Amino acid sequence: MRNFDFVVSPAKLLTPEIVQMVSSIHEHKGKQELFLEANVDELKTLLEVALIQSTGASNRIEGIFTSDKRLEELVSQKSAPRNRSEQEIAGYREVLSAIHEGYEYINPRPSVILQLHRDLYSYSQGSAGGSYKNSDNVIAETDAEGHQKARFIPVPAFQTAEAMEELCARFFEAWEADRIDKLVLIPMFILDFLCIHPFNDGNGRMSRLLTTLLFYKAGYIVGKYVSMEMLIEKTKETYYEALQASSTGWHEGENSYEPFVKYYLGIMLKAYNEFESRVEHLKHRSLSKPDRIKAVIDNKVGKITKKEIMDLCPDISKITVERTLTNLVKSGYIVKVGAGPSTGYVRV
Repeated sequence: MRNFDFVVSPAKLLTPEIVQMVSSIHEHKGKQELFLEANVDELKTLLEVALIQSTGASNRIEGIFTSDKRLEELVSQKSAPRNRSEQEIAGYREVLSAIHEGYEYINPRPSVILQLHRDLYSYSQGSAGGSYKNSDNVIAETDAEGHQKARFIPVPAFQTAEAMEELCARFFEAWEADRIDKLVLIPMFILDFLCIHPFNDGNGRMSRLLTTLLFYKAGYIVGKYVSMEMLIEKTKETYYEALQASSTGWHEGENSYEPFVKYYLGIMLKAYNEFESRVEHLKHRSLSKPDRIKAVIDNKVGKITKKEIMDLCPDISKITVERTLTNLVKSGYIVKVGAGPSTGYVRV
């Protein structure tokens, strides 16, 4: 079975680029508390929106969908799930909420990971939630002609429990020793988890929940206010490319973690930049909603979409955004460009 190395391998990853990314994230983390203390009430809205976005995005990555209205009802617990997809969405919300509320007390031990997986399927009947896979699985990809081929063959079922025990033990040792930056250790752990692929179903969603948990435990709680799952969904192709590049040669211990680590550091930087931008826009809350939308447009270079405005102002309704954009176009303050999904607005 493969050895899990969180001592020598991480040291090899400290390239100038990765060191620069880690340093930048440290700077953002340093400002994090100031933002949180100064905007306690306003951040509640960001937190509620991010919970909905994270639940929706992580499930959509795995092909699990529902309408925006139903998603909001499920996450806010205003409605019970009506079908299998909604059962899985409700389960994800359950685990993500538990992580948000008690991450300090949740340690990534095998028994805890099994419990989280059980809760992920707590609304699903007859599921194998809370148990490791009982048969070997294959990570496949489909080519342009519709033919499937194996992209990666994970750890066989009979070795899964042992592999998870070893992975968690070596990772926890490195975490406690605190010699390697946790920003580097966390993506390495997630890659190893995905290469083990310990469950019959739910591995991708569990990997994102564990990512959130570990970043929170390391003090990087930006994911509470900006959905990292949504950022991953938006860059899904790059995510899978990084996963492919870093899993090649994994069984032989010859893989490079660098592509996957760089990908996750990039997601973290993007999350912090968006967080600080959204908090900046919250300062305009004393303005009327149309004036806040106008301020968002003024601060954007080039084209801005309705979706981008709504992301930056999650407390402003879609109707208000649309009405304001229509009025600004009529007044000649902005012009509408493009059509359909690519429609945007540019300051004149």
